[in-house]
Amino acid sequence: MSKHVRKMRDHDLNPCLEETDASVKCMDDNNYKKELCNTFFMKYKNCRKFWSAVMMQRRREGVKPTMPTAEQRKIILESIGGVPY
Repeated sequence: MSKHVRKMRDHDLNPCLEETDASVKCMDDNNYKKELCNTFFMKYKNCRKFWSAVMMQRRREGVKPTMPTAEQRKIILESIGGVPY
């Protein structure tokens, strides 16, 4: 596995790993017909938007690292009542 692929598969670095995998699985299952997987694409897009906003807020506040770890993300999601996307 390349360094980039390992980085993108790291749950601490990629908060939308589940959404990515679900999108890929949908594409595989539906013979790569994108229109059948729009729901999965929207969940991924909303996930990226949510965590990008969290990263920007943390960057403004000077919090390092800007992307919360997997454990921190779990606590954040629990505090807001679940996945908002």
